[in-house]
Amino acid sequence: MAAVKEKASQAVEKEEAVCPHCAQANADIVENDGGGCARCSGKMKERSEKEKKDLINRLSRIEGQIRGIKRMIDEDAYCIDVLRQSTAASAALNSFNKVILSRHIRTCVTENVKNGNEEVIDELVDTIQKLMK
Repeated sequence: MAAVKEKASQAVEKEEAVCPHCAQANADIVENDGGGCARCSGKMKERSEKEKKDLINRLSRIEGQIRGIKRMIDEDAYCIDVLRQSTAASAALNSFNKVILSRHIRTCVTENVKNGNEEVIDELVDTIQKLMK
């Protein structure tokens, strides 16, 4: 959250339009429920420090895998070896998505449905369909 605020303040100094949620510079703010830009919904999800740390650790490992694949390409590694590493990185990202999705269902979706907002179900179905492509 602090990083978003810092990016936003830097963009304001440059007189750029900035999304208040994701700090995307030159963002075209769209009229959606959260007032976000074309990149984000404008909705926010508070996470515990432990949850943030766990998610960031997963992403850091995936990032390391991607850097390794780039290095393999640079070093002319055998195609099958690159594909194996790419498949492993893809599986790790799918695992990350499963964690985010399950937590979203247990928290955001459940809370919204209890509060009478069933539009979140359509949003969930659309997201699952995109993930399954």
